[in-house]
Amino acid sequence: TEVICDISFVAEPGTTTAIIGSTGSGKSTLLNLIPRFHDVTSGSITIDGIDIRQRDLTALRKLVGYVPQQGLLFSGTIASNIAYGEPDLKSEAIEAAADIAQAGTFIGEKPETYQSPIAQGGVNVSGGQRQRLSIARAIAATPKILLFDDSFSALDYRTENQLRKRLHTDVPDTTVLVVAQRISSIIHADTILVIDEGRLVGKGTHAQLMQNCPVYQQIAHSQLSLQEIKNHG
Repeated sequence: TEVICDISFVAEPGTTTAIIGSTGSGKSTLLNLIPRFHDVTSGSITIDGIDIRQRDLTALRKLVGYVPQQGLLFSGTIASNIAYGEPDLKSEAIEAAADIAQAGTFIGEKPETYQSPIAQGGVNVSGGQRQRLSIARAIAATPKILLFDDSFSALDYRTENQLRKRLHTDVPDTTVLVVAQRISSIIHADTILVIDEGRLVGKGTHAQLMQNCPVYQQIAHSQLSLQEIKNHG
């Protein structure tokens, strides 16, 4: 059986496309198709007009920065984790990526800063710190496309807001795709895709979807106060 079907959209450079829907609706599956963790069984995905199945897999994954929900860290230091896969990365680039990811402050508070040890799996840092370091690693690789699979779930609203602003100003030409559970994470996205049971049931801005998409309205009313809905709708 098809997990997702009949979904079509274009994500332009410099824009944020958000994907929202109930658990099990196919949001992560859609995101996982882009770096070819799975392949489409019908239809196609293109980057700059070229079908991703025609691209070399290593080259494709250089174009794409992927941040999973849990945040993956490896045994080593904070610096080696941010530079993972980019061994020649200079310390300035590592620190710049950490700053965009809102990790610079907590790293600076550690006695060994960027040389602080990280245990396998990142068990010696908090969930929010693990997510921010994983985000910093993706940014440091300077991909054309950033994929965030519910990667902001352990961040408080203020940190997440700052991170979104920095992405907008510091990597303005990057195509950003965000899977989210929280509407507050995606309210300012250029385009929001609403997925329900593997199908696209709404596409537009927050304000548009509040007018014309019952599934989105239901999610909004379950998460946002009436005042928030009034402010953003």
